[in-house]
Amino acid sequence: MRPAPETFATSRDADDWLAEKQTEINKGDWRDPDAGAVNFKEYALQWVDERGVGATTDELYRRLLRLHILPAFEEYDLDEITPPRVRTWRAECLKVTGGTTVAKSYRLLSGIMGTAEDDELIRRNPCRIKGAGKESPAERSTATVDQVDALAKAMGARWRLMVYIAAYGPARPEEQAGLRRPDVDLVNCGVWVRRAEPELNTGRRAPGETKSEAGKRFIVLPRFMAGDLKTHMYLYAEQKPDGLLFVGERGAPFRRTTFGRKWKKARKAAGLPETFTFYDLRHTGHTLSTQSGATLKDTMVRAGQSSEKAAMIYQHSNLERQREVAAGIDARVQSLRAKAAEQASGTDLARER
Repeated sequence: MRPAPETFATSRDADDWLAEKQTEINKGDWRDPDAGAVNFKEYALQWVDERGVGATTDELYRRLLRLHILPAFEEYDLDEITPPRVRTWRAECLKVTGGTTVAKSYRLLSGIMGTAEDDELIRRNPCRIKGAGKESPAERSTATVDQVDALAKAMGARWRLMVYIAAYGPARPEEQAGLRRPDVDLVNCGVWVRRAEPELNTGRRAPGETKSEAGKRFIVLPRFMAGDLKTHMYLYAEQKPDGLLFVGERGAPFRRTTFGRKWKKARKAAGLPETFTFYDLRHTGHTLSTQSGATLKDTMVRAGQSSEKAAMIYQHSNLERQREVAAGIDARVQSLRAKAAEQASGTDLARER
């Protein structure tokens, strides 16, 4: 037995209300009005705990909650978070935070409230703003072959190979962080990507799976990198059977902060904008793959990209095809280097005259 939320003026009004509730019960539409009296903060933190996501995603969710969502909603119960409050919150966020961060925060809030709807704690998800969770990042720059060479030179011999694998592999930074000596195939000039070791904001490494199953792959590298691969293994890789491929000067796993300082100097030396990140080197690999005749299927396999749609459409690109793509990249890079050298030689000759 539950009391009505208010006292009715007449018995007819009371009977009408009771009949309405009985109809809802018969149709299975009735919801306990107290079900949504659950504190949002408690529910949201439990939601994250139960997702079972990777360490970096977990860190992202908790940061978005702490900085952008909980300050606005932590005092409310689930059923007190209404569409107008969500709209106001988003509008205020856009005044002080970048659009990409707001989109991520909105998607997270929508996901939490969507689960609350599934749990029948609220009638309907209050996040109903069309397109609010869509990110529109600025178009990223693509480094030229000359700029990649300049970056590799400026980063120094220890990190030269990492630059080339990022550009011509292309492998993600967290994938390179997890590479070990057994992952290197000198005969076939390539590396096996079997794991990822992203660095959290705390500085702790979080060894785990690749971004998707497609991330586990063998990357055939262009032949011009064979010498770099062999030299790096001999001089800079951790000298033990299962040693890391990339370590710092003192033999410890490289830190993002230390690497970042070197990267900023190298980026400036290469004439690239401040917005250009190490991850953006992958775009050079994509571009060269396409220019070398690779299909979208080949490029996706090479880059370790996957999605539900891609899983149905893009089939396996075999090792022989990947060798052809790597050979195409090799020829393209060598051609562009030769052209640059010829132009430089012509400029020097003109000066002498």
